[in-house]
Amino acid sequence: MRKLRHEEISRPSMDEAKLLPKHPVTVVLDDVRSVYNVGAIFRTSDAVRIERVLITGITATPDNRGLHKTALGAQDSVPWRYMATAGEAASTLKSGGYTICALELTDAPTLTTRLPHSAFPVALVVGNELTGVSDPVLKQADYALEIPQYGIKQSLNVAVAFGIAVYDLVRIWRKHSQP
Repeated sequence: MRKLRHEEISRPSMDEAKLLPKHPVTVVLDDVRSVYNVGAIFRTSDAVRIERVLITGITATPDNRGLHKTALGAQDSVPWRYMATAGEAASTLKSGGYTICALELTDAPTLTTRLPHSAFPVALVVGNELTGVSDPVLKQADYALEIPQYGIKQSLNVAVAFGIAVYDLVRIWRKHSQP
């Protein structure tokens, strides 16, 4: 085994990437404070080819140069839009047929592995690093997705949690959608 050199890694061009089919997942960033978390979420969103990122509230947009440090260009390959609140974004998506999934610890958790294929398209809402997903969004949520944790902290970095959840959602979609 050997590590691939950068030029050996196959990747589409920006123009080709825009034509590739997207997985039916939209992420809603609900007042995410750290510009670096936002950049990392863009980078992961590009890797899994989700539909788009909806940025709300105080969350930094790709216009913020600090985001570029962790996004590494993904801010240009992933469609995004700013909306005033995550509640507004969730309402819009729900009326468009999306299942709202809050990535949050609640009294009624669902593991991503238990999410039915019929739930797609999915809006995955990721909350603020301190306060989590806002109450107006939780009231609209169809599911509260929980990542099992076995340590004492019972919390993950928001970009890490997003990565785990979105890859699992894409795995579920592909398992039932691929021949």
